Amino acid sequence: MRELKLFSLLRCKHKYLVFVLVFSAALFTDAYAAGKTHAHKKAPTSNKLRGLARIYMAYGDYDKAQPLAERALAVAKAAEDHDLQVSSCLIDLAWLYKNQGRLSEAEKVCRMGLDLQRKIYYKEHPYLAYTLRILSSIHQEQGRYRQATTDMDEAMAIMRQSHLPDDPTLAPFRVDIARLCVVQGRFTEAEQYYKNALDVVTESYGPDHLYTVGVLGGIAELYVQQARFHEAENLIKKTLAVQEKIYGKQHHFVVPAWLTMAEICQAKNDYVTAEEFLKKALDAVENKCGAAHPLTGKVLNCLSAFYIAAGRYDEAENVCRRAAAVLENSLGTENNYTAMAFNNLARLYIYQEKYAEAQSLCAKALNTLEKIFDADHPGIVKVLETLAQLHSKAGDVTEVAKLTSRIESINAHSQLAYNFNLETVK
Repeated sequence: MRELKLFSLLRCKHKYLVFVLVFSAALFTDAYAAGKTHAHKKAPTSNKLRGLARIYMAYGDYDKAQPLAERALAVAKAAEDHDLQVSSCLIDLAWLYKNQGRLSEAEKVCRMGLDLQRKIYYKEHPYLAYTLRILSSIHQEQGRYRQATTDMDEAMAIMRQSHLPDDPTLAPFRVDIARLCVVQGRFTEAEQYYKNALDVVTESYGPDHLYTVGVLGGIAELYVQQARFHEAENLIKKTLAVQEKIYGKQHHFVVPAWLTMAEICQAKNDYVTAEEFLKKALDAVENKCGAAHPLTGKVLNCLSAFYIAAGRYDEAENVCRRAAAVLENSLGTENNYTAMAFNNLARLYIYQEKYAEAQSLCAKALNTLEKIFDADHPGIVKVLETLAQLHSKAGDVTEVAKLTSRIESINAHSQLAYNFNLETVK
């Protein structure tokens, strides 16, 4: 719920209040810096510093939030009875570092905060569950999906000790699990979790709340993965309408919705609009997060896949190389986003007749995806298709037949899952 409290500041009717608060925070910080030489100036407390940092985080200004959050931690550590404040500061920093793409640091401070909470609270206290949600999101960003699932299982087990199954408090936990299921290709489970949570979220926060439309965006992403583009478009348009009204039409928080719209437009053969969404997303993340941020790498990866699908190989080359470099440096080689960047680069190499390089990259990508996901994960199909294309160029008919058979098996498995899901939803 930590992030929801931040987002609640940004409800449409309070849009201008947020800007006032952020401006006031800047004035407070400047006044504090200017007044350090005056003995009568009272230093801000850890709580005040945390509050100011959270205002900046609510609008995605993580670089401005960082010195405040780190100062809050230092102040809390200096206090005599400090464990409770220190744990809260550590957890805030974990969320901040995660959004800055500093995942190792995020995991470290989150675990420190969780350990302190376990010292302070009883073992099934709900606060531990909220921290486990943050830890799960960090592990998910690292591509450690099994660990992320374990975190959420533990969080839900804690919450069930003090909440009934239909308690609205559990809805955001179910949404987190749904999102985790989507990236793992567990679409049937994902839709059930979303279905169980959406009505409660809508009633609790309202249909135009940022969190509600964020959930709609997640469902739209699921529908895109299932090629249910018409349903996805209806939902993502609602998400975009609210997010762009509150954040503005150039804000990096809207990037996930733009990427979903780009996929929908591409499926409709509207390549001009798809490219506009992708370029707008890239500009937003580069300007706000920087060229080396994992989110920048992910957007570059989407743009490179678009160029390759459109046969625009000359434009794809620079984007492919940038995406692979950014993701490998920020997320490591054993991450599914890096694997897909390698696959896109391999597709480009096939066009350039660099078959040995393509083979090497495909092998790395497939090995990574098979470690991270189940053997029937839909994402594996993309690498298998690249490998089939590569073996086809070499005239290896037998290997192409094997790969084609495996692709058909995975696709059939996914379709069966989708058909089953239709029956359970009716």
